[in-house]
Amino acid sequence: MSPISAQVSPDPVLADFLIAHKLAGRGEATRWTPLAGGVSSDLWRVDLPGRSLCVKRALSRLRVAADWEAPVSRNASEWAWMRFASRHRPHSIPELLAHDAEAGLFAMAYLSPEQYPLWKAQLLAGEVRVATAAAVGGLLGNLHAASAGDAALAAEFATDDNFHALRIEPYLLATAAAHPGLSDILQGLADRTATTHLALVHGDVSPKNILVGSSGPVLLDAECAWYGDPAFDLAFCVNHLLLKSLVVAAHRADLLRSARVLAEEYVRCVDWETRPALEARAASLLPALLLARVDGKSPVEYLTDDRHRLFVRTVASALLQTSAPTVPDVLDAWTTALDAPIESRPD
Repeated sequence: MSPISAQVSPDPVLADFLIAHKLAGRGEATRWTPLAGGVSSDLWRVDLPGRSLCVKRALSRLRVAADWEAPVSRNASEWAWMRFASRHRPHSIPELLAHDAEAGLFAMAYLSPEQYPLWKAQLLAGEVRVATAAAVGGLLGNLHAASAGDAALAAEFATDDNFHALRIEPYLLATAAAHPGLSDILQGLADRTATTHLALVHGDVSPKNILVGSSGPVLLDAECAWYGDPAFDLAFCVNHLLLKSLVVAAHRADLLRSARVLAEEYVRCVDWETRPALEARAASLLPALLLARVDGKSPVEYLTDDRHRLFVRTVASALLQTSAPTVPDVLDAWTTALDAPIESRPD
């Protein structure tokens, strides 16, 4: 939760929200500072006398180059996901303060970057701790296990349209359009993911949405929350560690070890289905998501080298066509490709 500019004047609706929920007094000195990191919502740090909090409001059109719209009702889904997580892992989300479903906004505790550094910033700076990845894998697996087979949660999070707009279309289907030769495979993954309903999915388990606190990782940004395929969350997070292994070469071994340990800790929690079934779906989604972060609607901003993008396309395309049975198999293939002699890699 990092500020990006000085004091600005937000929409008066936001100030009225704080007053209505007794989070601020009328006429009380209030400082609003926009926070960095999101393309799908406005996020504000609000400083009041002796305290700070964070306000989030969903946008109807995301801040990306491609045309990408999504329903603002996802704000209510995020709030509901955080309430679920708070019941099972209260130290793993910020304290929840107030919610206005009609306005599409909520307030939560502000967690300072000094005490809660962003995992993404740590990784890109070469601060790679395998123990953090292990904790993330265990947290994610525990939350999935707590939600699996829960009919009430399945009904509450029947947000298939939202997940399609935010994940299946911009990641899997947009990538299929960019790679006609792989379109049948990617369409099949999209169809399978859309029709798998086993546990409560966060939908954006990325290092940019994970703070590293003294009591363990803190998850943010559950706008994509959906009762669906838990394998998506596992693949989505491991994907980011693999991509960072390209650009943080000095710490590549630790990043790859982090990816492996995260998956191991996660799989230990799987008790709602057979582990091979879960791993097979995650292993097939992982290369699709790798390719999506190059050629989908939301490419990662740090892959600026054409050689890195070509590497991802080459390795991910091959993996999509060979169907590795487990996540470790995908990691082995990725590592082998990284270790190949320079002259044998794509130019």
